[in-house]
Amino acid sequence: MAIDETTVGHEDDGEHGDGVTARSADASGRGVVTAFGQSMKALRRRTGMEREEFGRRLGYAPSTIASFEQGRRIPSPRTIDRADELLGADGLLTVWKEQVERAQYPVFFQGMAELEKECIELLMYDTHVVNGLLQTEEYMRALLAMRRPNLDPETVDQRVSARLNRRIIFDRRPAPLLSFVMDEAVLRHRYGGSGVLHRQLEHLLLVGRKPNVEIQVMPLDCEDNAGVNGPFTVVTRKDGKKFVYCETHASSTLETDPAQTALAAARYGIIRSQALSPRESLDFIEGLLGSP
Repeated sequence: MAIDETTVGHEDDGEHGDGVTARSADASGRGVVTAFGQSMKALRRRTGMEREEFGRRLGYAPSTIASFEQGRRIPSPRTIDRADELLGADGLLTVWKEQVERAQYPVFFQGMAELEKECIELLMYDTHVVNGLLQTEEYMRALLAMRRPNLDPETVDQRVSARLNRRIIFDRRPAPLLSFVMDEAVLRHRYGGSGVLHRQLEHLLLVGRKPNVEIQVMPLDCEDNAGVNGPFTVVTRKDGKKFVYCETHASSTLETDPAQTALAAARYGIIRSQALSPRESLDFIEGLLGSP
């Protein structure tokens, strides 16, 4: 992916906004996913294979296969490869991989999603909700249920599937360096209820112990915070080029100017130094789990 513009801006299409462009973009993505699902179903039927058997061979429940075929859930690239092989499709399914992968994301996030696949380092600062890479499925659904205007069920399923598929970054080899700093308030908001938050905190502890992951908490009583301008992500690509991704209520921006990306990386370093250390942060999260 080549991104060389100084600033690449996108109209927000549903993560925060509610414009016509947003809804049509989601509809277009669903069209691709639906067409793929219909192709998978036709190829499965051609072989005479029932959903139960196909699911067993792929490692999924029949209900999940139905979701794939109906365009309500998006399979990973690895699953598409395996399905193509099992159905003897000779590339009729794998040819969809790039389109399906791109379609699962809102238009404004597609550039960032591509960079995640190529990065060697991600530096993420969050102030309102747990970062999407760290969210449990039920936390995702709780957040998406709060969108106004409401998202239709198909869009919710598509967004959830896309976020879950992004988790492959944690198992990639070589492993990228992943740093998350989040405000303490993020860990206290009971989105979806106490049970959802409790399981989300447990998941943070689990991920935070991975060798290539650092999770840090910015305490509420911290008197200095270089991140007062809001959340942002600094991405470093394999070639060393840096990008800064920011979302606001009405738009998202992918900044590529070297001076601005260097300043953002420096600002993140200051934020990291002001937050609790990774060890202290995990202890802090454990303390929240033990509090009433």
